[in-house]
Amino acid sequence: MADDLGVGDVGVYGQQKIKTPNIDQLANEGMKFDQFYAGTSVCAPSRSSLMTGQHTGHTPIRGNKATEPEGQWPLPEGANTIPKILKSAGYITGDFGKWGLGFVGTTGDPNKQGFDEFYGYNCQSLAHNYFPDHLWHNEKKITLPNTASNQVDYAAQLIQDKAQQFIQTNSNKPFFLFLSYTLPHAALQLPENDSLLNYYIKIFDEKPVAVPKEWGGKGYQPQAYPHAAYAAMVSRLDLYVGQIRKEIERQGISNNTLIIFASDNGPHEEGGNDPAFFNSSAGLKGIKRDLYEGGIRTPFIAWWPGKIKAGTRSDYAGAFWDMLPTFAELAGAKVPGNIDGISIVPELLGIAKQKNMIICIGNFTSKAVKQAVRLGDWKGIRLGAMEDANAPVELYNLRNDSAEKNNVAKDYPDIISQIISVMKQQHVENNDFPFFKNALNP
Repeated sequence: MADDLGVGDVGVYGQQKIKTPNIDQLANEGMKFDQFYAGTSVCAPSRSSLMTGQHTGHTPIRGNKATEPEGQWPLPEGANTIPKILKSAGYITGDFGKWGLGFVGTTGDPNKQGFDEFYGYNCQSLAHNYFPDHLWHNEKKITLPNTASNQVDYAAQLIQDKAQQFIQTNSNKPFFLFLSYTLPHAALQLPENDSLLNYYIKIFDEKPVAVPKEWGGKGYQPQAYPHAAYAAMVSRLDLYVGQIRKEIERQGISNNTLIIFASDNGPHEEGGNDPAFFNSSAGLKGIKRDLYEGGIRTPFIAWWPGKIKAGTRSDYAGAFWDMLPTFAELAGAKVPGNIDGISIVPELLGIAKQKNMIICIGNFTSKAVKQAVRLGDWKGIRLGAMEDANAPVELYNLRNDSAEKNNVAKDYPDIISQIISVMKQQHVENNDFPFFKNALNP
């Protein structure tokens, strides 16, 4: 799973400026989904939705709420998560990358949520720096020699190396590997003299922007070549995906391994990034934090040689919460009853064409509280919900207007009523992430 990668940042989804040959090859040899959704449009709740099989009206984590000394609000002890369920079915489980769902020792600690091994950033805020002074290996703090002025160890590479070791160690056992990459999230940072960065500087003929001579380590590190740096980070992500595939093939387990590629939300504009330059949202409206399609649609590719027919495309409108029941079915594990997703195994294997379910996305707490619901081709969006639980709902027909240019709410009051009903029924208030000043469900 990429971090803040736009649906249009991948070649097979229309990207023209950045090269992603390995990801494209997965799609060409597997199944490409044309309208799949992340959990929501920001990091922690999107990941919570993935882990728990619940949309953001139900999942425990609804926003990027920080805790001390580091980390985010923890998943509760009783949460049903993908690694817990697969672990119960005999799988070895590992997460390498960014967690952001509970600090070490809390109920949300990745080791307490079903992962046998974790290596990377526990805290998503610290993950804004690719040259951190520490990472975590399970409950052990790994100190690194990095400082703001002496950037030695590139965390993304350290994480990639550990992930490949996990495959090598566990290739003779059933395993679930969650590669929660931080690329290409800001800051726009790369190793010194990075060949990919130099390549894109030349291709784009990019002239440097003025940046301070020294960076104090606060905020995103300024980048003199923001276009080239973002492109290089996406290409580095693609390189890592290719290395994982080659490792799977080297171990002789490719025919018994399902690889899925996705992003946690839409493209960002932090740290000097310019999503418009790359058409990162593929012509869709919105970016990260928006509940318009550009903020929540994800590239979604599934590769499984001998099982998934090469070169297939799916218009099934699925979402992250479909992953838990999908993996549980494949592993022969029991599916908990309190989830919102359905297994997409029939879609992946071409057994049956699946009917799209209600897609309830949004419901996240931030500076601007929003809701979004998709019913078939209809998409309803409510902005400013905290201030007004009955704020107007915008309405778009995605079949005719995937870019959400024409709000047709006034023409379809019956559809609006159905969407409002779903918004009420599918939202359960959460005391840790209060959504309404005056809750719809008192």
